[in-house]
Amino acid sequence: MKLWMRKIAVALVAVVTLGLYIPEFDVDVEAEQNKETMDSESNSHDRAINETSDPPILTPELPDADADAAAPDPIEELSDKAREQAMTKMGPRITAKVEGEFQAVILPKMEEALHRIMDETGADDFQYYSVTEQPSEGLGERIFNIYDERTGHDIARFDVRRENRPMEGYWFNFHYHIKSDGFEHHHEIGELYWDKNIPPKWMA
Repeated sequence: MKLWMRKIAVALVAVVTLGLYIPEFDVDVEAEQNKETMDSESNSHDRAINETSDPPILTPELPDADADAAAPDPIEELSDKAREQAMTKMGPRITAKVEGEFQAVILPKMEEALHRIMDETGADDFQYYSVTEQPSEGLGERIFNIYDERTGHDIARFDVRRENRPMEGYWFNFHYHIKSDGFEHHHEIGELYWDKNIPPKWMA
């Protein structure tokens, strides 16, 4: 074989093998080396910052004012539950007609009555008071009772009575009874006028 042909063959083999050959390297080893380098640089940077910065100043922890403000008010909780029970008692058909007047006239006086009852019983006791959750259906008067959780005894009973007055029609009379007078006396809250037609039954 002539010399120039041998040179061409060697050059072609070199070109073909050079494009196909890929040198091997370990990716994991290189990544590990890079990580160690970065960690050592980060540690030396942190040390430099810590050496130049002032020591932290410790301040005493102050009580959280918002925690006290967020504590639930027992009277407010009772008022919310009382309102829910009154709306449940009236039911959707009666509520649809008298809700606005109930909210404006009856509810504020009901809350006043609750405050009066709590004032009479003392601040230490009313934290144990709860509202019953079974208003009487049909024609019964009971809206809810306030009772002492420790004894199960009623403190006050809130009722609504239907009254059919000649020439006027039907009225709802809201009132309450208290333990101190043996639940005998009617303590007035207020009245709502219904209509000359018979109102639906409670909770209807």
